[in-house]
Amino acid sequence: MTKPLPCCPVETTLLLIGDKWKVMILRDLMTGTKRFGALRRSIPAISQKMLTQQLRAMEADGLVHREVYAEVPPRVEYSLTETGESLRPVLDAMSVWGRQYQRDQGEGVA
Repeated sequence: MTKPLPCCPVETTLLLIGDKWKVMILRDLMTGTKRFGALRRSIPAISQKMLTQQLRAMEADGLVHREVYAEVPPRVEYSLTETGESLRPVLDAMSVWGRQYQRDQGEGVA
């Protein structure tokens, strides 16, 4: 990330992952390395262009690693960096909170 970070740590976190697509991509990469097509299928509402933009931004921020294999056709895989992996407790807390909120609203998930 090249621009200065906000003074507030919460604002910094939101700057990096405060987008619903980024959180969904992180969620999917928490289970391991994925190819572009697998990410696209796991988030059906995201466009190919938006997924590409979000992955590039997350790579620039040091959250995602992009590995290109010299094959025909080229194979590209995405995985979390150590910094991206360090967000696991944040996403886990969001999941726990969201599940409890769903239950409280009567729309619980099994």
